[in-house]
Formats: sequence, structure tokens, C-alpha cells
Amino acid sequence: MNRNQSIALAVAVANLLLIMLFPPIDQYSVASSALPVFAGFYFIADKPLISVINADLLAIEIMVVLINLGIAWLLLRDKTVGAKTRNISLQNAALLFTGLNLVLMLLFPPMESVFAMTKAAIPTFEGFYFIFAKKPAHVIVDTLLYMEIMFIMVNGALLWLIFKQRKPPSDQEIMAAMQRLSRN
Repeated sequence: MNRNQSIALAVAVANLLLIMLFPPIDQYSVASSALPVFAGFYFIADKPLISVINADLLAIEIMVVLINLGIAWLLLRDKTVGAKTRNISLQNAALLFTGLNLVLMLLFPPMESVFAMTKAAIPTFEGFYFIFAKKPAHVIVDTLLYMEIMFIMVNGALLWLIFKQRKPPSDQEIMAAMQRLSRN
């Protein structure tokens, strides 16, 4: 582990600590105690009385921090001596793009109105709202949020694999392949 990777690890641990100290809270309304409504982020020891921690959103936040740590770990690894260095490779750009998409997805999650919520398999969807300035009586659509994460991660992984730099075969590898062909 190099110095930059240890800094990224320390930042990720600090983020995880902050996320655990201020988890997302769902609060039950007086009118309908069956449906919790996203109430914001509260200090863990100072959460409202009729509330519960939104475990789905907390898991998504933790997953995004760990994924971004993995991306930073790959971006900050030591370069091999003698390798051509560019300012940013396409593979690193794919990692940065994936990390940026994950952060934006968490800042603007899909929301639905509490009044439109049903027990249907497909949730209603009203739009993407800024997480810290959401409309009243709106909750995060967890199903769509999980789908967004899945698609972002799959697309990021595919882009990372597509942009992998391929080195030409060495003289020894060419000679070995030619010898195998001549035997057949």
C-alpha cells in the first residue's frame, strides 16, 4: 500500500464513521403509522422518537463509499517502471466516471410521494430530488435506487474492461506460438 492509497483508506474510514454517526432516518407519521417517511439524517443518539433507521439507504451509502474506495485504490496504485504514462488513461477515466455517477445518484435519488405508495410490486416514481432539499412527504424508491447502482456498476466494469490496454506479444511468445503451430 502506497501513501496515496493509505490516505484514500483513511478518508473512506472517516466517511464510514460519519455515515454511521448520522444515519438516514425514516419517521412514522401520526396520520399513518404503517408507512415511514424519509426524515433526513440525524445523530444516532438524537433521532426522533417515532423513527427507525432506513437500513436500505444506509446499506447503499456504505456500498458506495466502499466502491469509491476500490476505485480510488485502483487509480492510486503504483505505476510500473518504464511504462508509458499519460495524464489519464481511458481505464482511469471509466473509473472516475463510475465514481462520479454513484455520487450523483446518491445526491439525487428517485423519490415517490407517500400518498401514492401502494403495496404493488412496481413502485410509483415522481422524479429525482436533491437529498438535502427534498419535497415534504416524499420517500426514496429503494427498488429504483438498487437498479441504478447495479446498472452504473455493470457499465463501469464493462468500460474498465473494454479500455484495458493490451500489450503486444513478446518475441518469446511469438516464437512459442510459431513452434506450436509447426508441430500441428
